[in-house]
Amino acid sequence: MSALDTIKEQVTNNKVVLYMKGTPQFPQCGFSSKAAQMLKACGVDKPFTVDVLQNPDIRQGKKKHNNKPTIPQLYVNGEFVGGSDIMAEMYENGELQKLLQVAH
Repeated sequence: MSALDTIKEQVTNNKVVLYMKGTPQFPQCGFSSKAAQMLKACGVDKPFTVDVLQNPDIRQGKKKHNNKPTIPQLYVNGEFVGGSDIMAEMYENGELQKLLQVAH
């Protein structure tokens, strides 16, 4: 299975998917840490996460999948939401909480 096939399967079969550097318990960059904290603050205790540092094929595939080279990337119900900057903006105005309440 190609990296793109794996990514499509991950975002299709899981309601909340976060591609990040590290894990929610041990994030490897500030943006990934912030993204994981926002999900937890919205009541998503166990999102499906993918550590792109451990999966270089997925990391490269993410760049091709949606033309966004930055990590983290959040998907909800198969739709690309954005990175930590978009997540923070949505969190500030309450959109992220609403989106995630519907998702789980």
